[in-house]
Amino acid sequence: MLDRRFILDNVQLVQENCDIRGVKADVARFAELETERRGMQQEVEELSRQANAVSKSIGKAKDDAEREARKEEGRDLREQKDAKQADIDRIAAEANAIYNQIPNLTHPETPRGGEEDSRELQRGAVEVRPMTFPVLDHLELGEQHKLIDLEGGARIAGHGFYFLQNEAVLLELALQQFAIEFLVKEGFVPTITPDLARGEIVQGVGFVPRGPETQIYSIENHDLNLVATAEITLGGLYAGQVLDEEQLPIKLCGISHCYRTEAGAAGRASRGLYRVHQFTKIEMFAFTLPDQSEDTHNYFRDLECEIFDSLGIPYRVLDIASGDLGGPAYRKFDLEAWMPGRGSAGEYGEVTSTSNCTDYQARRLDIRYKTKGEKGTQFVHTLNGTAIAVSRALIAILENCQQADGSIVVPEVLQRYVGKERIGAIVSD
Repeated sequence: MLDRRFILDNVQLVQENCDIRGVKADVARFAELETERRGMQQEVEELSRQANAVSKSIGKAKDDAEREARKEEGRDLREQKDAKQADIDRIAAEANAIYNQIPNLTHPETPRGGEEDSRELQRGAVEVRPMTFPVLDHLELGEQHKLIDLEGGARIAGHGFYFLQNEAVLLELALQQFAIEFLVKEGFVPTITPDLARGEIVQGVGFVPRGPETQIYSIENHDLNLVATAEITLGGLYAGQVLDEEQLPIKLCGISHCYRTEAGAAGRASRGLYRVHQFTKIEMFAFTLPDQSEDTHNYFRDLECEIFDSLGIPYRVLDIASGDLGGPAYRKFDLEAWMPGRGSAGEYGEVTSTSNCTDYQARRLDIRYKTKGEKGTQFVHTLNGTAIAVSRALIAILENCQQADGSIVVPEVLQRYVGKERIGAIVSD
């Protein structure tokens, strides 16, 4: 969330920012309500002060009549205070409904517009490989090599769930091990996070835990939710804490299952493993000083590129347009891998993203830092980035590494974990 005082001082700027991000929020109305609330809060505090003063004076009354008069005065002041507080609560509820819709500010270099206006920044080190044979998509390859069982998953848990089998299991574990080893060498602290989080943490990170628009699975009769990403658990790790400046930056990499309702998702582009209800992800997360976050964001993007270059997967990096940013993101980069079996002739599909959320999440989660020798605290900046979302990485590997004989070459960096160079190799007589 943005600082309330900042919004009051910059109503036009904040409204323009909402407009370029396609967010319907009446910032002027929020400012009106917030100003009214602050004035009324001062009145409540004054009434409370007067009531306390009267209460203390009762023992000094000269006689019963004066004592009763002071008691009556005290009751009247408390009733006025309670009535005023009820008005404040009503005004605050309306103001907070608007406040919670207001997104983060937007980086000046972020393209303005919708999804189609996102700007390509770079291509990967590996070029798209021409394929002179009939290209199979990951589902066809999965069926051919007995790697993916969507029908079994549907029987057990419904559409959007699946079993991985045989070498697909080895590839999943290999991707996890490869990513964790890579990030540990970069100074990240490896973490296995809970798969559940309380509603206040989910909401603090920027997800909607309940309601018709939610992508979150909630646990009935409990204030617990299955996490959609380890960003939620890693981001909430220091909720309500004050860190020392010397501790920053803190870099974490977390392994978690991710659960998403994927409400409204449909179409051929979403078939198979591309948009599922459960998958494994290795997430990068950082808590930084304010002047470190932009460099850290570029660093996260470079790490994602290095990971997919190492896997030998062609990709492009997009600077996501303002209208396609999530509420907490100040700026976001997506890495889209080439998927030969996607669409009629191959398409790019998102496999990772990284966002600089500045102090937006930290304000909601109350994560601060203090500088030695200085009074007060400041909010940290938070950043997140996908190292590997396994289900989509599997699509890219299976489809890009397929061969004319139907086999699939295992990326060289994964071969020592998988224990073989090729899946379904054709053995000559």
